[in-house]
Amino acid sequence: MHILVTGGAGFIGSHLSERLIADGHTVTALDDLSTGQVSNLAGIMGHQGFEFIEGTILDRPLVAELVARADKVFHLAAAVGVKKIMEEPSRSILTNVAGTENVLDAALADMTHTFVASTSEVYGKTTKFPFSEDDDLTIGATKNLRWSYACAKTLDEFLALAHARETGLPVTVLRFFNTTGPRQTGRYGMVLPNFVKAALEGRPLMVHGTGEQSRCFGHVRDVVDALCLLMENPAALGEVFNIGTDREVTIRGLAEQVITATGSSSGIELVPYAQVYPEGFEDMERRLPDVSKLERVTGFRPTTPLERIIEDIIADMRQPAEV
Repeated sequence: MHILVTGGAGFIGSHLSERLIADGHTVTALDDLSTGQVSNLAGIMGHQGFEFIEGTILDRPLVAELVARADKVFHLAAAVGVKKIMEEPSRSILTNVAGTENVLDAALADMTHTFVASTSEVYGKTTKFPFSEDDDLTIGATKNLRWSYACAKTLDEFLALAHARETGLPVTVLRFFNTTGPRQTGRYGMVLPNFVKAALEGRPLMVHGTGEQSRCFGHVRDVVDALCLLMENPAALGEVFNIGTDREVTIRGLAEQVITATGSSSGIELVPYAQVYPEGFEDMERRLPDVSKLERVTGFRPTTPLERIIEDIIADMRQPAEV
């Protein structure tokens, strides 16, 4: 198959593109390089089955042209990272909503199966655990711009599912939970690469808030496995899936594991949210997915332990110094 990956030079997109090429597909990766990097694609850039195009999902004619050539579309392009969303909320909303509209409109021409990337953020301030795909969503007040990302991605989901109902467009919604691993950058607030980098450099690990908030970190390799299985499964059509692991760790506990794994002498510093983010930021104490639907449909459940994820990120960050 020929597969279009928007955001293909990004963290998840580049790993997915590599896997699809390895599986014998041809791939076009579209990315505006606002957060993605061409270097992420170094392993496949010269492959005859791979094409990279620098461009934006806001370019409707370009998106229409690329979608028309594809048998499947993974729409991963988005403004990502809490820090970036808080600093550029209006641009982030435009990119996430208008870009998705362009991709879905283009897919209508040939009824191309489109996978729309969403996020665990859509669960908002929900206090029912674990989060299930059919649960109600609880979003914070509009004055707190931290929720603009959640609202934009919720609208993306509504657009995709509305197309599915009204026109029969084959769509699948993917709610990612804290995907991490090699090549992830800490530039936009991604916590694990920031921790590893600080530990390797002997700097304090900056833990926001109390550090008692918990998250579930999934390896990008497991995420890509899940996406490839869903791509081949007709039962994924018109459905929403949590993509992640259900093993929780507090952020302080994560920092402690990173320090141990790196053998670092770094300490841990607690930093109030107000010193890190603009006004309008709120955090959630827990974010725990129910991944039973993914396992039921695909037979697959992400299982890579956090210890292995941390080891892989450490090895990746040490690699340039060894070359």
